[in-house]
Amino acid sequence: MIGSILRNKPRLIYPVLALLVLACSYFFYAGVVRRAPLPEGLIEANGRIEGDHVTVASKFAGRVQRLLVREGDFVRSGQRLIILDDTQTRTKVAQARQAYLALKDKVRASQLALELLRKEVPLAIAAAGAQSARARAVAAKADAVQLQTRRDAGRMARLYSRGAVSRQMSERSKLAFKEAGDESSQSHSALTRAQKQLEQARLGRDRIKVSEGELSALRAQLKQAAARLAEAKSVLADFVIKAPAGGVVVTRIANLGEMAAPGAPLLDLVDLDRLYLKVFIPEVLIGKVRTGLPARIYTDAFPHRPVSATVSIVSSEAEFTPKEVQTVNERTSLVFGVKLHLDSNPDHFITPGMPCDAVIRWKQNVAWEAPRW
Repeated sequence: MIGSILRNKPRLIYPVLALLVLACSYFFYAGVVRRAPLPEGLIEANGRIEGDHVTVASKFAGRVQRLLVREGDFVRSGQRLIILDDTQTRTKVAQARQAYLALKDKVRASQLALELLRKEVPLAIAAAGAQSARARAVAAKADAVQLQTRRDAGRMARLYSRGAVSRQMSERSKLAFKEAGDESSQSHSALTRAQKQLEQARLGRDRIKVSEGELSALRAQLKQAAARLAEAKSVLADFVIKAPAGGVVVTRIANLGEMAAPGAPLLDLVDLDRLYLKVFIPEVLIGKVRTGLPARIYTDAFPHRPVSATVSIVSSEAEFTPKEVQTVNERTSLVFGVKLHLDSNPDHFITPGMPCDAVIRWKQNVAWEAPRW
């Protein structure tokens, strides 16, 4: 009968065969290909790796002199990326260094002069003090001699008036008194000079204070010059733009010879140590997901090398699944966005844009299992 049908209606063969193939495929997928769901306590999801973007910019304006990286290059923290023209800044650094060195020489000379004063002034005061003491002793002795000769001269004058001594002896005593007076006057003049020298020597203490003030002022100027030199060097160092963190160059905005404006983006990096997988959890399962839950991420390239992650963000608003992620039926379902931050990225083998599967464990005692998509 079937043969007659096929002979009479050959056009029915192809639809029948198609139905048989579809039926076999469905039963094969349902019984063989499709695996059992994950045990209670595990939730599987998938998405693409994303990362925190780091914008590289210049603090100062400058022309791009060298570009050391391209898009897609992996860079490490502190690696040189762009070099700007620093001719004018180098000139400022040289001027600041010259001013600093000149002030440094002045400070050194002032310090040496102050050290010399600190040694000489006490010695000069001591010498002048000793000279003044000697002059005072000489003057006191001369005064004593003058007093004695005055008494002798008076006594001889009285004796001469009574005729007890000769006129020659009386004149001699007067001459001795006069000479003692001259010597006393000279000794007092020497004492005055010695006292003035002592006062001059003591003024050296004031010169020490003045020198100390001048040295302190020069040191303050030197400190300011050092700060200006350090600032100029810092500005010069900023003309070599380095990577603030390790990552991959996603976008290169700057081109050779262009003028970089302060704060304008030059490169866009993604930090490979701060990656996350954004997945979408169905509305019926979102109540089991909370921040802090552990997760494991599986890549197609390394399916047997899962990476630990942690649920960091759970969206508070539902949305429709993005079109590029799921099937048409699932796009009409409400889901919640969840971010799984990688705990580490060994060897940086996970990169932004990589499709990955994830398993979130919301029960502690459940053993880990790989996704069963």
